[in-house]
Amino acid sequence: MQFPESWLRSFCNPPLSSTELAETLTMGGLEVEERRPVAPPFSKIVVGEIKEAVQHPNADRLRVCQVDAGQGALLNIVCGAPNARVGIKVPCALVGAELPPGEDGQPFRIKLGKLRGVESQGMLCSARELKLSEDHGGLLELAADAPVGTDIRTWLALDDALLTLKLTPNLAHGLSVFGVARELSALTGAPLAMPAIAAVTPSLTDRLPVTVEAPDLCGRFSGRIVRGVNTQVATPAWMVERLARCGQRSVTPLVDISNYVMFEYGQPSHIFDLDKIHGGLVVRWGREGEQLKLLNGNTVTVDAKVGVIADAQHVESLAGIMGGDATAVSDATRNIYIEAAFWWPESIQGRSRRFNFSTDAGHRYERGVDPSRTVEIIERITKLVLDICGGAAGPIDDQTLQLPERKPVTLRVARAARVIGMPLTQASCAAALRRLDFPVQEGEGVLTVTPPAHRFDLLIEEDLIEEIARLIGYQQLPTTPALAPVAARLRPEAQRSRFAVCHRIAALGYQETINFSFVQAQWEHALHGNANPITLLNPIASQMSVMRSSLIGSLLQVLKFNLDRRAPRVRVFEIGRVFLRDEAVAATDATVKGIHQPMRVGGLAFGDADDLNWSHKGQRADFFDVKGDVEALLAPLQASFEPVEHPALHPGRAARVVLDGRAIGVIGELHPRWRQSWELPQAPVLFELDLDAVLARPVPQAQPIPRFQGVERDIAVVVKESVAHDALMSAIHAADTGGVLRDAVLFDVYRSKPGAAPSAALASDEKSLAVRLLLNADDATLTEEQIAAAVQAILAQLTARVGARLRA
Repeated sequence: MQFPESWLRSFCNPPLSSTELAETLTMGGLEVEERRPVAPPFSKIVVGEIKEAVQHPNADRLRVCQVDAGQGALLNIVCGAPNARVGIKVPCALVGAELPPGEDGQPFRIKLGKLRGVESQGMLCSARELKLSEDHGGLLELAADAPVGTDIRTWLALDDALLTLKLTPNLAHGLSVFGVARELSALTGAPLAMPAIAAVTPSLTDRLPVTVEAPDLCGRFSGRIVRGVNTQVATPAWMVERLARCGQRSVTPLVDISNYVMFEYGQPSHIFDLDKIHGGLVVRWGREGEQLKLLNGNTVTVDAKVGVIADAQHVESLAGIMGGDATAVSDATRNIYIEAAFWWPESIQGRSRRFNFSTDAGHRYERGVDPSRTVEIIERITKLVLDICGGAAGPIDDQTLQLPERKPVTLRVARAARVIGMPLTQASCAAALRRLDFPVQEGEGVLTVTPPAHRFDLLIEEDLIEEIARLIGYQQLPTTPALAPVAARLRPEAQRSRFAVCHRIAALGYQETINFSFVQAQWEHALHGNANPITLLNPIASQMSVMRSSLIGSLLQVLKFNLDRRAPRVRVFEIGRVFLRDEAVAATDATVKGIHQPMRVGGLAFGDADDLNWSHKGQRADFFDVKGDVEALLAPLQASFEPVEHPALHPGRAARVVLDGRAIGVIGELHPRWRQSWELPQAPVLFELDLDAVLARPVPQAQPIPRFQGVERDIAVVVKESVAHDALMSAIHAADTGGVLRDAVLFDVYRSKPGAAPSAALASDEKSLAVRLLLNADDATLTEEQIAAAVQAILAQLTARVGARLRA
């Protein structure tokens, strides 16, 4: 919310500088996000009056003006503005004046010069040249009573500060200048000026019949008729100026009056063209299929969840949000109906977002507007209408149906002292609350407050504690050392940090991403086979309606985003939380009942395995490249990989990652149907692991360097095509070699050529696997007998476990 400081000081003027006032509001909970002058710096610009204006002898679009700027002699100034004429008063920049900086950031200095051969002794200015507005259609015309020669900054109060407040949703009472002044008075103790709003004596008896059919929509409705208004008069300059300094442009006198009172007291209102209303008005919920053309030109369709104001024929207004075009006031309007109402916040909340726009009225009503002042607001608007537009007013109709029930809130002084962290007395707490003009009843160590009508945020004890803290002053809180000892939490050596894991994956060439934890329900059903995902009660978007149970969908979305922007190679990872149903989980301070929330680390590789390089041709990243990355991430732990069926991964190109006999994740190529569904030019390879398993790191143990030379032996065995590498290695390491087998590495795979006739050595459903064995002993050099015995033991295990035979 933006407003000028001078308007605020007209209600409450504490003896504080502008900077101190902004700091006081901020420390009182009303954060001043920005404070700036109305106009940027400029100098030597005064009020000038055009005494003579004649055509330039050498230019059709220029005029030569004689200007009285209070300098004694008249100034000869050449001007090209279309409204330069005798008698008007305008800003006049004298020779030596500095105008506000331009696009280059440098001020524009006025010099004595000639324009088309005629000397110009200054410059007449538009509002845009002074950075007061974007209007550059002509000179800025000042009031006729502006004193000639007066500094323009003084006359227009351009040194006034504009305050922009950043208010949290619970501070609806601060959405008006008077509301902020009320808070400033409580914070500083300065008196609050409360101008009396005098009742307008009705001179008509006309009433407009109004029926409120939905008390759960509208708790109070007030209105009155005013006839004979002149809408073609100009809005007073003081009102236009204040609205402009609130960021609101002037529209018409009636609209300006309604907006002005809203900024002044925080109560939105609406003015109907009375002659366009058919019959009376009905306040009700909308009906399916009803349409309304709004003041902003949009046509919306309402239903039973949207409040409306209708007449006998059509819907005329969205309740508490925006009026309709059909009954809008115009230059031809002569008779009006002024309305101010209390709309229940719950009936307004979310409706503007539903129609993809927001309004100042809706912003206030959905947070709560004081229901006790609707009649006063009608009186204030009526007085301004009569003063500016003339006319005659009828009596006020006021219907009170159902107002918020203000339940007393109890404050325990002892608890307030514990929460705030400083000693408090009952007297100091009561004094602080009474500064806010709260009715306070005192008991033994207890204060009971009945919230006033304008405070919708006072519901529980903590709300009152907050009020006491900000009124006493956050800067008054003592610096108290912690009572409990502060000890560093040392991470065990057998566990690495999440930060170290991030660095390790980044060193492998992956970039970290951060994604939402809520995803599309389709992802859960299709990619993870989760038929019962955890759904959100109020999702921020329809495509983010469930909590994710895997990181795969999020990584694929990042991949698609990058591919749509022509990224040739994508390697990304994420460390994040997933959400699984688990009835064994109990509710604690850190958990939710029935929901398990483990941390996972997931990665995705797409495109070439390496960056573009002149020394070798690019090769697409495949399962084994990413498998190597997973092994490097888990090192020095050694995981095994077993075939697995996963709904998101390619059958036959996916594996379960097993560590110490426990499955800790999956790795594999994306399933062809999802590759086609996501329109990917090739299949990415993904992995997802439990973070706890990745964080584990065994403490290194020193091993002596072998004293004796190792021995290598190569064997080639024939096995069935279905035998996996893991089964082969398990059989080799299970052999009883007397402890001399150090390592085994598969270095060759041979199959018969497709279409070739089966041979005696290798059938069509068989393959030959060549393995290099590393043998060594700690106490002596191996003999040929020991080597042969170890190889025979390995061959025997291969025959027994996987049906292998030694290749001839």
